[in-house]
Amino acid sequence: MNGGELIAEVLRKQGVRWLFTLCGGHISPILVESKRRGIRVVDVRHEVNAVFAADAVARLTGVPGVAAVTAGPGLTNTITAVKNAQMAQSPVVLLGGATATVLKGRGALQDIDQMALLRPHVKWAATVSKVKDLVSALEHAFRVATSGVPGPVFLECPVDLLYEEKMVRSLYSSKASVSGRKPTLGERALSTYLNFHTKRMFAGADSVQVHEAPEARVPAPARALVRRAAKQLRSAERPVLIIGSQALSIPGEVRALVNAVEDLGIPVFLSGMARGLLGKGHALQMRHGRRKALKKADLVLLAGVPCDFRLDYGLQIGRKAYYISANRSVVELFKNRRPQLPVHGDAGRFLQLLSRECPAPTGRWSTWIDELRAANDTRDADIREKGSKAAEQIAAKAAADGVSLVDPLDICGRLDEALADDSILVADGGDFVATASYIVSPRGPLSWLDPGAFGTLGVGAGFAMGAKLVRPDAEVWIVYGDGSVGYSLPEFDTFARHELPVIAVVGNDACWTQIAREQVEILGDDVGCPLARTDYHVAAEGFGGVGLKLTRSDEIAATFAKAKEHARGGKPVLINAHLGTTDFRKGSISM
Repeated sequence: MNGGELIAEVLRKQGVRWLFTLCGGHISPILVESKRRGIRVVDVRHEVNAVFAADAVARLTGVPGVAAVTAGPGLTNTITAVKNAQMAQSPVVLLGGATATVLKGRGALQDIDQMALLRPHVKWAATVSKVKDLVSALEHAFRVATSGVPGPVFLECPVDLLYEEKMVRSLYSSKASVSGRKPTLGERALSTYLNFHTKRMFAGADSVQVHEAPEARVPAPARALVRRAAKQLRSAERPVLIIGSQALSIPGEVRALVNAVEDLGIPVFLSGMARGLLGKGHALQMRHGRRKALKKADLVLLAGVPCDFRLDYGLQIGRKAYYISANRSVVELFKNRRPQLPVHGDAGRFLQLLSRECPAPTGRWSTWIDELRAANDTRDADIREKGSKAAEQIAAKAAADGVSLVDPLDICGRLDEALADDSILVADGGDFVATASYIVSPRGPLSWLDPGAFGTLGVGAGFAMGAKLVRPDAEVWIVYGDGSVGYSLPEFDTFARHELPVIAVVGNDACWTQIAREQVEILGDDVGCPLARTDYHVAAEGFGGVGLKLTRSDEIAATFAKAKEHARGGKPVLINAHLGTTDFRKGSISM
């Protein structure tokens, strides 16, 4: 086998079903040989989206997602997505092309120090100088990506390791001499060196073996700590459980996790990838009032959630509360606030063990749950009232200006009504997406994808691509802001070419509203924030999709129905919803 075949065979043995890429001469053998082995090669329009798509696959399946990109600018284009995967603890394997081993540092095309660039943003990074080492290095990369705290890894694959030995020898021979005359002493010396280098580079490649994927090493919570947590929970009167993305690091155990949460009987708030874990309207789940609940709680259990800006760096937890945290990461376990009971281990498995140790008697915390439910329902009613008032204000202003606009709260409510039970929601934006997070309910486990703690814009198309490939029969919706859609709109070409019928809803208010809210009020200037009401639906049509323009509230339901119909017919759809402005999220900036 040549190097491209070896890499493709490792990918097959590791259970990889999709390889995301943007083609380049440095990586062509990997793409061709992967295709020959039944791995679907999905080519995108920007390398960052290849990594975002691989990230989504990893989150939804537990098998590392894989992207292969060409050298130099191909690799630099991935950095944002790689860093996002690192902060989201997502197991992604990035294969990077590189110049030939003998040309590194000599001014070759697209030759940069790729290792220095990637090392700070991955769990592990390595380059290979021998064909036979491609297998062991790549197998090690998969083990590292999934073990302990999951995360991205990088393997640099020089181009002369990927092609047939005969071709590489021929190429090097042509560089070492000039035809038509006797070689000089220097040329003979160079030829001798290149022959030696090639022989060393290919030595042992014929005998290398590719192994089956081993089971990932998952840090197990100590049983003694589980028993201590159970003891504290039994005596608690007002416990609160918060579950975050890391608790779903093992997608195959998500049903066991749901059962554990129900057996524990603790009122729960869900964040990140955990949104939708309990479905819509579960009796234990609260969507609103988390800050007040944490202040009143006498026991707080964070499962796969760090005390970062989303919890005011731990300040939301009352000082008198007994604080338990379960996390695979020791760093995140103690970030900003030290728990009375730190549990180093997989948060999902910790909850499963805890539920067996301490199942709640029926009605154990019914009074506390009723109190939180009342606050939650009051906030829901408040949102509906604000939505009604906002719709009236928007309609009045639009009529005065001679235009027609849609209320963002109204369209989010209608979207919630339109979602199928198997829907996956991809969140990519600021103000509009944050509004949707208050109103739209994910329908089940692993049905919500957002960037995570990095707050990255631009994940939409890549995440949706990966989600639609993993679950082809599901409705996949992207909720875009009109700022964020600009990052990945050309991927509608990818959706169309690869027959991935996703539906995108663009909240088009002609502004970077998340920023403008505070910037205008504090600094008195909207510089850099205004946008145009661009015809994003027309651009989507140009890329092979279906574009729908939405400007009237009485057309929302029909537009959603039309979008779903087109998607069932195999076409990707973009709905360009012209929004009016509201003060619903005033004062919501995060730092």
